[in-house]
Amino acid sequence: QVQLVESGGGLVQPGGSLRLSCAASGSIFSIDGMGWYRQAPGKQRELVATITRGGATNYADSVKGRFTISRDNAKNTVYLQMNSLKPEDTAVYYCNAAIFQTQTIRSYWGQGTQVTVSS
Repeated sequence: QVQLVESGGGLVQPGGSLRLSCAASGSIFSIDGMGWYRQAPGKQRELVATITRGGATNYADSVKGRFTISRDNAKNTVYLQMNSLKPEDTAVYYCNAAIFQTQTIRSYWGQGTQVTVSS
């Protein structure tokens, strides 16, 4: 059984910062790619940022230059540092991980954490 647990969400003023964390636990041989996605009310879930096991990153244009994704492989944890937050960043943020078990790879999702940017 594998689970991903997000933390760090909350209410912040425009221009503020938050850091999200997502820790994976359970039957894990290794973790390949990890990422963050978000879903705003009435909208589809969208990619925010991804990171490979080796540290290569990719960002959505809407967050480029403001958000930074990172990971700690020893802790099976991925982070999302969010700076210069805007009201349009308000959404539920979900982490995702591609996890290798016994000769198979499977995608897992966390339960999500709410981020609200408002004055």
